Amino acid sequence: MTTHLALYPLGFLEERARGQLERTSLEGLPPTQRGLLVGDVVAAGTPIVLVHGLVDNRSIFAMMRRGLRRRGFGSTYALNYSPLTDDIRSVAVRLGELVTDVLAETGHDKVHVIGHSMGGLIGRYLVQRLGGDDRVHTLVTLGTPHSGTVPARFIPHPVVRQMRIGADVITELAEPAPGCATRMLAVWSDLDQLVIPQRNARIEHPDLAARNLFMPGIGHMSLPVDSRVIHQIGSTLATLDPLT
Repeated sequence: MTTHLALYPLGFLEERARGQLERTSLEGLPPTQRGLLVGDVVAAGTPIVLVHGLVDNRSIFAMMRRGLRRRGFGSTYALNYSPLTDDIRSVAVRLGELVTDVLAETGHDKVHVIGHSMGGLIGRYLVQRLGGDDRVHTLVTLGTPHSGTVPARFIPHPVVRQMRIGADVITELAEPAPGCATRMLAVWSDLDQLVIPQRNARIEHPDLAARNLFMPGIGHMSLPVDSRVIHQIGSTLATLDPLT
């Protein structure tokens, strides 16, 4: 938490380098990176777009970006937004625009999206409701209130209201989503203080290719920085095969 607070002001700055150039040589790479590139060069090159939660910015992903780079993922991007002027639906549109820009810049056909907390709902709204599944290969959510959360009932904020149990956005995402091609990984924990009940961070939808990963003993703000979570995400993104 101390490290994150120190990095937080830097998260408001626009990124100068949108991504990193992909490597054409294995020379000098550590074994983990070399193994990923040899095993699945397409998976290693697939761009990753990061989406933060309600009261945060892209600085929450500092540890994750470092961990993913060590595992051979060399192209990461981040979307910043403000809860004072944006909501889930409007940010999902902006995310779609960023994904389009990233694909044009990198020449890839699809990206991976990692969303923390409300960022996961933004990513899910893009692929389910805005047709983004044709451009998003994998959506990873961390502590995302897919079925809503009880604490949102007590905060009279327009964006927070969208995360109440039974809210319009939550109900909309529970509607049928036939043909949604994006594979999904929902990471949830029994120590999440903001998603209550904690099981609401799981994706329970008959039309979605989703796997729920239980990571015990990790708090809500720790999910994007925990080394075990980063390892699981890296293992998932290291292959483009369907999740099992």
